[in-house]
Amino acid sequence: MAKHGRELSGIQKVAVLLVGLGPEVSVEIFKQLTEPEIDQVTMEISNIRQLKNSQTEQVINEFYEMILAQDYMNEGGLEYARDILEKALGKDKALDTIGRLTSRLQVKPFSFARKADPNQILNILQHEHSQTIALVLSYLDPKQSSQILSALPPEKQAEVARRIALMESTSPEVIHQVEQILERKLSATGAQDYTSTGGVEAIVRVLSKVDRGTEKAILSKLETETPDLVAEIKKRMFVFEDIVNLDTRSIQRVIREVNDADLTYALKVASDEVKDTIYSNMSTRRADLIREEIGLMGPVKLKDVEDAQTNIVSLIRSLEEKGEIIVARGEGNEVIV
Repeated sequence: MAKHGRELSGIQKVAVLLVGLGPEVSVEIFKQLTEPEIDQVTMEISNIRQLKNSQTEQVINEFYEMILAQDYMNEGGLEYARDILEKALGKDKALDTIGRLTSRLQVKPFSFARKADPNQILNILQHEHSQTIALVLSYLDPKQSSQILSALPPEKQAEVARRIALMESTSPEVIHQVEQILERKLSATGAQDYTSTGGVEAIVRVLSKVDRGTEKAILSKLETETPDLVAEIKKRMFVFEDIVNLDTRSIQRVIREVNDADLTYALKVASDEVKDTIYSNMSTRRADLIREEIGLMGPVKLKDVEDAQTNIVSLIRSLEEKGEIIVARGEGNEVIV
């Protein structure tokens, strides 16, 4: 660990932040890291000996300021972020924060369109090439993108979905050109960054918001062209935390099928909402046994937790495909008879 008088490196600050935030939050952050990153951070955490409260507080404050400034920049750009931060932190502190973080902060492309009516964007995009539509939808809010995707002609929906899923990165020049056109037509202002977009996660976020009919139509079309892609999309369409959105009958049906070992590991680091949902839908005796087992098991490997949650998600998808449970989609306007 760096000495008190020396500036901490980026990875050391991450280690300090995770220690300061505690194990429950840290586990969620670790899920977003690659294996090499996890190894690096774990090494730094293990090297931490003693930290002054002031050091931890300083790192957490810096992280908070970065997130705060990022949000403001995404919403209205650099000048907007500076004005808001001046009101919140004072002029000197705001300038210091902006100066220290500007090189690390990025504004998402098409941020100016995130507040636009999806119908306006649809009118602009519907006659564009599928790749152009896919590029824009992969950057918009998933709710906006799902509405636009659902309103496209059926023959175009699957093609756009496929292009979003297979998109890896787009050149800054192309993004800038498309932004300028869309920005001009929406009569709005915005800024851009030049990061990768698209991919399976992007189309999963969009499909998770569309109605079930649109989802099935798109996946059915893709199934005949790229079955491996559909398998990957389906695997990610429902995550463990989504179990709270199941109806009572479906939750109880799932719980009857899950073994106690998977439930114990899966609930070890689950949110209180997930735990309460599951415990309230099983017998008091079984719930008490699982709580007791969790209390006795001590630290567990993240992989074991993820494997248990994956097993439960796989069971849910299997039961859904058999028509034995219902997994809600979209905005809850689906008719069930």
